[in-house]
Amino acid sequence: MINKNIALAHLLDLLAVEGLTGQESKVVEAITKKLIKAGCKKAWIKTDDAHKRLGEGFEIGNLIVKLPGTVKAPRIMFSAHMDTVPLCKGAEPVIRGKRIVAKGNTGLGGDDRSGCAAIVTLAEALLKNNMPRPPITLLFPVAEENGLHGSRVVRFSDLGNPVMDFNLDGQKPNEIVIGAMSAVRWTAEIKGLSCHAGLEPQKGISAGLIAAKAMATISEKGYFGKIIKGNRTGTSNLGTIHGDGANNQVMDTTLLAGECRSHNPAFLEQIVRIYKTAFEQAAKNVTNDAGKCGTVKFTVASDYRAFRLKRSEPCVKIATKAVKAVGLQPNPIAMDAGLDANNFNEKGLPTVTLGTGAHKFHQLEEYVDIKEYQTICTVLLNIVQQAAAISS
Repeated sequence: MINKNIALAHLLDLLAVEGLTGQESKVVEAITKKLIKAGCKKAWIKTDDAHKRLGEGFEIGNLIVKLPGTVKAPRIMFSAHMDTVPLCKGAEPVIRGKRIVAKGNTGLGGDDRSGCAAIVTLAEALLKNNMPRPPITLLFPVAEENGLHGSRVVRFSDLGNPVMDFNLDGQKPNEIVIGAMSAVRWTAEIKGLSCHAGLEPQKGISAGLIAAKAMATISEKGYFGKIIKGNRTGTSNLGTIHGDGANNQVMDTTLLAGECRSHNPAFLEQIVRIYKTAFEQAAKNVTNDAGKCGTVKFTVASDYRAFRLKRSEPCVKIATKAVKAVGLQPNPIAMDAGLDANNFNEKGLPTVTLGTGAHKFHQLEEYVDIKEYQTICTVLLNIVQQAAAISS
């Protein structure tokens, strides 16, 4: 019942709508128009107040659509975030062979407009063909890319309290993401001592040098980038550096920020300890001619927590059967990234993430495989058919 040409048109349309994190209003407008044209009533559609509660200058909240069921069965949910990374600003999608790519020197935004388009395609197929369905919630969160914010603050009561979720934010349509990493964000606020860098540099304490020594130590110990210590793995990154002063002034303050990730919570704590110790030791070791040293304030905040679903979980079993129904071999995986699914699973909503044919996320080479995208649209329809058969 999936019209492949219509599915492709939805994808091309949504890829062309600009909507960076915090600027999703145009995406909400585009999706809403498509859903109403597909047969959704305006009363089924709303945006919540997530943007107000986040307090970070976002334009609009999460888009929530609740389709009434035609059969008596538990409510299920499909989700896909609306925002794209800055690299996708001004993206123009074009078809090249069997792929959709960006025309210019930008990312494409298949992460996650392909997920949004697949959900719109599903809703249209259900409504226009009057197909049996349980009550369904469609959730399009804001601000996933910079911290999973929309999914973190969404109220389950606004969603109609679904019993399971199928999140669209992966790559291949046969990949069923049943686990993902924990992540923390760290900041290191370094204070040194300013003086004239030409006249009396020996009297200063360089915050920049402290930062450089700390990062060098972390890298030498093998805790920067991809981290492998025996059977324990993780990642870490330095994202930003902001220093004050002028070229002829010994830098007295600098602020560094980054992240650390791992599937293993204990190993994640170890990675963080390595960072904290490296910065504290570097601050002590950088001194001026009077023997004074710098200081550092190292802080850590949890971003999202790891999860791992059992293969016996109903949402996993349904997704597995739906993938098999299109002739593919299901591939349950744990992803080395964070997903809206992290927040949902932490809050008690079992959530698997499915691939939409989008590849090379956050890169100029990003593309969407057209056949894979069209396949996931059919997988979603298979999921609804299975869910409709579940007795309340």
